[in-house]
Order: sequence, then C-alpha cells, then structure tokens
Amino acid sequence: MAAAAAVILVAMLLSSAVTSTAQHDYGDALHKCILFFEGQRSGRLPADQRFRWRRDSGLHDGAAAGVDLTGGYYDAGDNVKFGFPMAFTATLMSWGLIDFGRGFGAHREEARKAVRWATDYLMKATARPNTVYVQVGDAGRDHSCWERPEDMDTPRTVYRVDPSHPGSDVAAETAAALAAGSIVFREVDPAYSKRLLDRAVQVFEFADKHRGPYSSSLHSAVCPCYCDFSGYQDELLWGAAWLHKASRRREYREYIKRNEVVLGASEAINEFGWDNKHAGINVLISKEVLMGKDEYFQSFRVNADNFMCTLLPGISDHPQIQYSPGGLLFKVGGSNMQHVTSLSFLLLAYSNYLSHAGARVSCGSSSASPVQLRRVAKRQVDYILGDNPLRMSYMVGYGSRFPRRIHHRASSLPSVAAHPARIGCKAGAAYYASPKPNPNLLVGAVVGGPTDNSDAFPDARAAFQQSEPTTYINAPLMGLLAYFSAHPNPAQWGEEDQAQGASP
Repeated sequence: MAAAAAVILVAMLLSSAVTSTAQHDYGDALHKCILFFEGQRSGRLPADQRFRWRRDSGLHDGAAAGVDLTGGYYDAGDNVKFGFPMAFTATLMSWGLIDFGRGFGAHREEARKAVRWATDYLMKATARPNTVYVQVGDAGRDHSCWERPEDMDTPRTVYRVDPSHPGSDVAAETAAALAAGSIVFREVDPAYSKRLLDRAVQVFEFADKHRGPYSSSLHSAVCPCYCDFSGYQDELLWGAAWLHKASRRREYREYIKRNEVVLGASEAINEFGWDNKHAGINVLISKEVLMGKDEYFQSFRVNADNFMCTLLPGISDHPQIQYSPGGLLFKVGGSNMQHVTSLSFLLLAYSNYLSHAGARVSCGSSSASPVQLRRVAKRQVDYILGDNPLRMSYMVGYGSRFPRRIHHRASSLPSVAAHPARIGCKAGAAYYASPKPNPNLLVGAVVGGPTDNSDAFPDARAAFQQSEPTTYINAPLMGLLAYFSAHPNPAQWGEEDQAQGASP
C-alpha cells in the first residue's frame, strides 16, 4: 500500500493533470501577495497605504543610537525589525522581478514599491562606514507582549555589527539585497540604482574583511529567533554572486571561483532560505553557464543539477525532501511554507534557465526536463492556493476558505480606529486567547501551514509555527505567481520550451 501511494504521489507531482478545484486566479493572488507587505510596514505610512487599519509606528527607531532607522518591515507577527530576514526578503523580491518581471504586468510598480520599502531602510542601516545596524527591538521583551505596533512600549534597542563585532552573514546578505535591488531600479531610477550598487560594494567589502558570524557577536539579541546556523561562508559567496550579476566586475567573478571550495559552495545543497543560501548560490551562478556566458562556473551547474534531482520525487536515489500525502513539500521544523516557496522559486528559476539553453537536469542514469521542474513548482503554488486535502487557501483573503486566526499582533488586535485607547503589553492577552477571527484581515499573508506529513492545519493563534505569516514566505512567492499568471496552462509549456530550444 505504501509503495502504491508513493507511485500515485510521484505521478501527481510530475503530471500537469493534477486535479484542481478550479482554475486559480494567479494575478489576483499576486496582487494580494504584494499587498501583504503593506501590513508589515514600520515607520511613517504613505498616503497611498491600502491597509487603513495600520497606522504609523516605530517613528523613533534608532534615535537612542543617534541614527535614523525608521521604516523597513516587521518580519512576521511581532514588532521587531530583524535585518537578516529582511535583507533576504528584499533579495528574493528583487530576484522575482528580475527573472519574471513581465509576468507582474500591472502589479510591477507595486512590487517595486515593496522592494524599495526594504532597500530604503537597508540604506539607512548601512549609512555609517563599516557598520550595519541589524536589528531594532528587544525580541525577548517584544515577544512577551501582545500589542499593536502603534502602541508598542517595549525597548527599541538597536543592535549593530562592526569591525569589533563582526557579522559577515547579515552584512553580506544586506550587500546582496542592495545589489539585487540595483538591478530592479536600473531602468526606472538609474540614480537610485547606482546608490544601491555603490553601497552594496562597500558593505560587502566590510563583510569580507571583518569575518565572523553575527550570532557570536550578538547571540543574546538574535538567538534563538534568527541565529545563523549555517555559518557566514554561504552569504559571502551569495553576496559576491549578486554583486557580479549587478556590476559585471571581474573581481567578483574571480572571488567566487577562488573561494568556491574554501567557502563551501557544494555544501548543504538541499537548503535555501534566510539562513542557508547554498542552493540559491548554485542556481543563480548556473545561469551564467546555461546562457553560454561563462564555462568557468561549470561546477556550480553540476551542483544545481544535483540539488534539483533531490527535489524531484521518483528521480533521485537520495531524496532530501519529503512530500505529504496531499503533495506538499515539507521539511521537519516550523513555518514549513518558507521552504515551500523558496525551493519552488528555485525550481522555477532553474527551469527557465534550462529552457533558454535547451538543456535538461542530469540525475545520474535519468534526467528531468524544465517542464517537470515547473510542474512541481506549480503543484506547490496550487497547494497553497487551495488544491489540498483541506480545500483551503493558506493565503489570507484568497478563496472562500482561509486562515482567520493568524498569529499576528496587528491583525488580531482591534485597530486604532476601532479602539483609540492604548492596549498595553499584557492587555492584549485576551485578544490573543480569543477564539474569534482576527478583526483586521491581513490580505495576502501566507501562513506557515502544515508542519508534518499529515496535511493538517489548526487555525489557531497559539499554533504559531503553522499560523504565523512571514515576509520571507511571501517574497519568493511573488515571482512564482507572476510567472504562473502569465503562463497558467501547463499544456503550453512544452511548446514554449521547444520555441526556446529545449525538449519538453
């Protein structure tokens, strides 16, 4: 029975004829996916802010340290600004726009605005030479309260890395975000693009010169929330890869090749997220090889192929990823949708690189086509949007059934308009414990979702691993939705790939 179920699952994931409740409106989902970021904004909100239940917050962030650190995004359902995941969020939003920009259509400008809200903040956080401000807010104190960002009175402590307290991981990720952002704005705002790239160069130089993990320098502040468990080496390669892509400077090409082995490009290749960039490095650099621009990086293409094989059910003899009976990719741990969206994004990006090159993924004695990669990615997106055993969308506001009690302070507490009086740190506990749906709909938020192979989901605030949204779940989903809104029909993918020179 187990073997038969596995065969059915493989067929379901690789087939384009997956049973669907309805044709999804990927354009609508994309619009909502981008809109979510407005609910995560910190700082003074602009006149065109669409979530009217949110108000200004964190207007004095950085003041105690003599710097302006207003703006940026709250990472999830709390009121702390964590620089590491915020930078990764910006990098992935930008990558989506770079690779799938046309698919964004009418939503392209609002996507750029979402990127800029992050990059503007990162420019503030790197304004002082050899310093990166990496966090605003005491996570322990913040997490002990349940209060609106507009009311928060917990310490807005500022944390930074500098030559005496290195943080190559967070600094190099910040450099990557600025470099990727410079590509996004190259045509529409050349002056801003240049400022982003110039700053990225400076920040990367600092990250490389003063090496060390920020988890050691700032352990009590950044752990356990965003400890860097994978080390800083992957971020240095990742930052160099984005600087090479943005600047085309030979020095970064040489840096990557010189440090490929030293910094472990082929290690932990089955991971990709805010902590571990290894798989992303190999996919990003492989484009150079597949586009015929640089055989120098052939080893990265081999690594990328090996990674893709581990994601394809029934292809690899050594799969690194599991799938639930309903078809959801999952890895052990919390907030599973971060793995789903990040790994699906890599599947889609790599499939497009292969298509343009007329190539396939080599998996030992077998191989996989770009279409097969794309089908697995689309299956994950469709699962998020409602093609799952529970027949519910994991994106708030999409479809008729979606999470109503998400683990999110601003969404779960009454708005300032509805409840003008301040709600204190502990006064919010009653709202946290309430079984009622959240009063403010955080449209577009994608929650952590099922965390094991049961496809089960408790729609409860207390189940934060399942019910909390994060910026780095939505960031890669933007690019996925943009692509599928422009290419919704799997039956046409083979024709498209043939037109580009690839066999389906």
